[in-house]
Amino acid sequence: MVDILLGLQWGDEGKGKIVDVLAPDYEVVARFQGGPNAGHTLEFNGFKHVLHQIPSGVFRPDCLNIIGNGVVLDPIIFKKEIDGLGKYNLDLKKNLVISKKTAIIIPTHRLLDAAYEKAKGAAKIGSTLKGIGPAYSDKVARQGLRLGDIVSPNFEEKYKSLVEKHTQILDFYQFEYDLAEAEKDFFAAVEFLKEFNLQDTEYVVNQSLKDGQKILAEGAQGSLLDIDFGSYPFVTSSNTTAAGVCSGLGVAPNTIGEVYGIFKAYCTRVGSGPFPTELDNDLGEKIRQEGREFGATTGRPRRTGWLDLPALKYSIMLNGVTKLVMMKVDVLNFLDEINVCTHYRLPDGTVTEQMPFDLTDIEVEPIYTTFKGWKCSLEGMRSFKQIPTELADYVNYLEKTLEVPISFISTGPDREEIILR
Repeated sequence: MVDILLGLQWGDEGKGKIVDVLAPDYEVVARFQGGPNAGHTLEFNGFKHVLHQIPSGVFRPDCLNIIGNGVVLDPIIFKKEIDGLGKYNLDLKKNLVISKKTAIIIPTHRLLDAAYEKAKGAAKIGSTLKGIGPAYSDKVARQGLRLGDIVSPNFEEKYKSLVEKHTQILDFYQFEYDLAEAEKDFFAAVEFLKEFNLQDTEYVVNQSLKDGQKILAEGAQGSLLDIDFGSYPFVTSSNTTAAGVCSGLGVAPNTIGEVYGIFKAYCTRVGSGPFPTELDNDLGEKIRQEGREFGATTGRPRRTGWLDLPALKYSIMLNGVTKLVMMKVDVLNFLDEINVCTHYRLPDGTVTEQMPFDLTDIEVEPIYTTFKGWKCSLEGMRSFKQIPTELADYVNYLEKTLEVPISFISTGPDREEIILR
């Protein structure tokens, strides 16, 4: 079976840690969408490492890691990422397989990303400027490059044709750029990529299923950033929900097993877009500092706010979540009281627990329920029986309201700091 692990909020939920925790139970870990805009942080044995494009099962030696066709891959960042993993002595030529159908991010994609954001002015989306959107746009427009193209005898011709299209757009936007240095790094990285195992990974994945192996599909970003169901247009350019697994890896719907949905005990968001429960005040800053809420990819400070149950229920519904994973509970240790948004009040006075279509254009008032804080450290706690009563009450309320069991509770960044229920 293919189990899925994905974020239920606006990304940054802590997926990397949980993939690392779950990986020993799987023979294969596969990324099915997104690109170097992802930042999956893993901490163990005193080490901290951030992965951007490589699946989070990479630190488990017996695990095959797959970068699927639904991903967009930047060769330059890929090379840097592999170089950064050098100190861990991982056999990535053996344990990493990349789909030939994976779309490639070329240097002009990043330039286009910056040009588009600059042109939007105050209405900018808050892109990571990694070229993700332009790369997916070229894929949909049927003019993009794919990883299998790098071994084609006319790759350079295909590349130049695409760059010519891009430079015409950049000239239209009167965007200044210097392509020479980036191209030098790009072609060096392309040669480096040729050393890796490039395959039609849909066959690899389905053969693994036929052989009875367990596969964990690892999502990037979060469900509320999905191109179809997120807070459009302040979204990413791929399907971040469970539906993206079938198209992003080439597996049939009847192969899907468990769906692990990850959420923080509060909310964060990077970049622009609606955030009904945002705490744009001293308390929000305190949560940001306690939770080290700075983008793993961009370093930008994340916006922080209370847990949003209408948004969480929406994501659970879309993904068919079977098990919940609650992250960063320890960040709230200092609070006397904790608020949870249960409903929205719309401008016309209507109260709803559904996500409005026009959330981007209207102001919604969050309606809160307040819980007593636990006001103590959770360090060393590995059993639900050990946790303070106030935290147990909070967890039990969420389980009852969300109608899905909370199977894991993370009490710190290290892979050992977790409560399995």
